[in-house]
Amino acid sequence: MRFATAAIHAGQAADSATGATIVPIYQTSTFTQKAPGEHLGYEYSRSGNPTRTALETALAALEGATHGLAFASGLAAETGVLSLLRPGDHVVAAEDLYGGTIRLLRQVFEPMGIRTTFVDSTSVDSIRQAVTPSTRMLWLESPSNPLLAITDIESAAVVAHEAGALLVVDNTFATPYLQRPIELGADIVVHSTTKYVGGHSDVVGGAVLLHDDALRDSIAFYQNAAGGVPGPFDSWLVLRGLKTLAVRMRAHCENAAAVAALLGQSPVVDAVYYPGSPDHPGHDLAARQMSGFGGMVSVRLAGGRDAAYTFLRALTLFSLAESLGGVESLASYPAEMTHASLPVGECERRGISGGLVRLSVGIEDTEDLLADIAQALETIGHG
Repeated sequence: MRFATAAIHAGQAADSATGATIVPIYQTSTFTQKAPGEHLGYEYSRSGNPTRTALETALAALEGATHGLAFASGLAAETGVLSLLRPGDHVVAAEDLYGGTIRLLRQVFEPMGIRTTFVDSTSVDSIRQAVTPSTRMLWLESPSNPLLAITDIESAAVVAHEAGALLVVDNTFATPYLQRPIELGADIVVHSTTKYVGGHSDVVGGAVLLHDDALRDSIAFYQNAAGGVPGPFDSWLVLRGLKTLAVRMRAHCENAAAVAALLGQSPVVDAVYYPGSPDHPGHDLAARQMSGFGGMVSVRLAGGRDAAYTFLRALTLFSLAESLGGVESLASYPAEMTHASLPVGECERRGISGGLVRLSVGIEDTEDLLADIAQALETIGHG
């Protein structure tokens, strides 16, 4: 099946008990057994639930993976992957990552004896130089959050595997519609399904997709033992959102390209970060490993923080909010929102400060979004 068909049908056959066309919400915590240990495949919803199974099957099919595991949030999914590590292990991670991921690596896993080195992942040489004999994992985002940097996933996989390490790619921004890292050599893909996969800003979730049976069993053990799983209704909401991922991503990409072009023409803009722009340093690579450039655009306004605040206050269709990937357009100030857990000096060093604004471009009418951006930019010019 092609992508849009699989998003609607993979793992989503008619219900065997009733013939329901849509996967039912199996809103139950437990399952009746015929005899002790004799059940119909499910015994307790933390360990497994038919609605969650349908979601895991569908996500795996779309990512080109053998196995899918759903979690209660993107960070819960990341924690499941990091549970593979042991004290003394080393992680090489992209420098430009979601702030919550950096916090997880530094403040949760580093005290457990798992060290992380952050590098400019757009340079394969930088990745290679950071690898040590204790490196067990290479962690990437491409496109990255919030600077939309593009990493050569295939080359990174070679470096990781030469070192005997796993390559993990957070594919939240691209989604499997635009990019399938497993096909490029990644061992594990993670998602915050809260974002584009769910697509409607009404559910929190995460997922891990992979091929390897032993790795799947280890992460599945953690999933069950630690218990960070989505409930049946949350699983159903993500599954419902997944059905329209293809059509939504086409609209997100179209609108983001138009917004990026408009921003690039403004005299109050210092820089636009969008992989679809021909002058983006990762444009050619993105064109090779992605089938589209996504719905995220970041912009650096010439007037610094004051200009960013003026711009954000003036927007009317772009809501000032955390998160991304919903049908509605959102705007955020990363330094004080998504990356607020980073020290101020580190935000400045990473370029996540001053006039940097991140836009999650929704699927509203293109002309309405452009008009909103244009009037907001105009307020900076008047200020």
